[in-house]
Amino acid sequence: QVQLVESGGGLVQPGGSLRLSCAASGILFKIYTMGWYRQAPGKQRELVATITNSGSTNYADSVKGRFTISRDNAKNTVYLQMNSLKPEDTAVYYCNAGGWPSGYWGQGTQVTVSS
Repeated sequence: QVQLVESGGGLVQPGGSLRLSCAASGILFKIYTMGWYRQAPGKQRELVATITNSGSTNYADSVKGRFTISRDNAKNTVYLQMNSLKPEDTAVYYCNAGGWPSGYWGQGTQVTVSS
C-alpha cells in the first residue's frame, strides 16, 4: 500500500532551521508531483510548496526565500529545508503525492517555532 512517512519536525527557536523529509513507498515516485502542506490550529490546511516530476517548484508567498523543496528520486524522498523560521510557521506539516485535495497524504509532523 501507499505510505508517505514524514520526519524532521520539532521545536526550534525563531530564526532557526529545520529539514523535513518524506519517504514514499508504494507509488512510482518519480512521476508524481510532490508537495508540502501545513495546518495550524484553528486554520485550514494550506499549500507550502510543490515540486513536479521535472523539478519545477512553486511556493506560497509566505515562505518564498526561506523554504526550499527538493526531491531525490533515487531515494523516493522529498525534502523541505526551512530557514529563518517564524512563530507563524508553527503547524503540522503534511507530505502529499498527487496534489490537493486528492492524492496521498502522510500522517504529518509537528513543527513548533517558539522561544
